[in-house]
Amino acid sequence: MPLSTPRRIALLTSASLALLAGCGSSSDPADGKSAPARVAVVASTDVYGDIARRIGGDRVDVTSVISDPGQDPHSYEADPQNQLALSRAKVVIENGGGYDDFVDRMLASGHNDSAEVINAVDVSGRTAPEGGELNEHVWYDFPTVAKVADRIRAALAKADPSGAGAFTKNTTAFKAKLAPLRAEEARIKKAHGGEGVAITEPVPLYMLEASGLVNETPAKFSEAVEEGDDVPPRVLAENLALFSGKKVKALVYNEQTSGPQTEKAEAAAKAAGIPVVPVTETLPKGEDYLGWMTANLDALASALAK
Repeated sequence: MPLSTPRRIALLTSASLALLAGCGSSSDPADGKSAPARVAVVASTDVYGDIARRIGGDRVDVTSVISDPGQDPHSYEADPQNQLALSRAKVVIENGGGYDDFVDRMLASGHNDSAEVINAVDVSGRTAPEGGELNEHVWYDFPTVAKVADRIRAALAKADPSGAGAFTKNTTAFKAKLAPLRAEEARIKKAHGGEGVAITEPVPLYMLEASGLVNETPAKFSEAVEEGDDVPPRVLAENLALFSGKKVKALVYNEQTSGPQTEKAEAAAKAAGIPVVPVTETLPKGEDYLGWMTANLDALASALAK
C-alpha cells in the first residue's frame, strides 16, 4: 500500500535526523565514549602558539594573537575577537617582561580569571643585569624554551587529564629537537668564541651569548632603537666605527624594526664587507619554531665563517 505524502515526509525527516545525528556525533562506536573537547589555548605570539601546538597536537585549539611580522607586540592593542578568544581559554601563554602587556591588560579587565597563565620571562628566571635592562626576548634562549614547554605540558594535562600521556610524549620529542640547536651554539662557540658582533636590538642576544660571541654595540644605541628613540649623534658615530674599523665579524639585524639609524648601521656593515644576519621577533611566513631557529643559527655560522 503506498504511503501517504505526509507519512512519507515524516519517515524521511526521521531518517534524515538520525543520519545527521550519526554524522555529528563524536562517539566511538566501539566503546561509546565521546572524544574530549579540545583545550582552548591563547598565545600572545605565534612563537608560543607553535610550541603549544607541538605539545598539544590535535587535543588543543590554539589562537595566536600576533602572527603578522608587521605587528609590534610592545604597542599592540587587542581587539574584540582577541578578547573573546581569551575569555574562552583554559591556558594563556605570554612572554612577559613588558613585551606583550596587552595580555595582562585583557586579563586584568576580567576577561578570564580561571585560565592557567604561563609567563615565559617568569619561567626563565632571567633578571636584569646590574645597572642594565632585562632582555625579554627569551624565546631565543633554548633552556628557557624547554622550561616553557614543560609548563605548557603541565597546564594542558591539568585541563585535559586524559591527554597527559600524549602531552608528555610530545614535550619529550620537542625538547629532543632543541638539543641540536644547543649543539650548534656550542660548535659556533668552539670556532668563534670571543669574537665581536654588532646588533640593532637585543632580540638575538641570548643566542649570541650562548654561541660565545661578544656584543660590541653601545648599549645606548640598541636601547634607543628598541624604544623607538633617536640615537644620540656621538653614540651613532661610535656604533658606525665598529664597521669601518672592522671590530666586529657580523651585524645581527632585526629586520622587523628598521629606521634611519639601523639602516645606516646596515649600510656601514655592507660597505665594510661585514656580513649582515637578519633576524625577526615572530615566525617568518610558513616557518615553525624549530625550523626558524635552525635557519638563524645556520645564517650566523655562515656569516662568521666568511
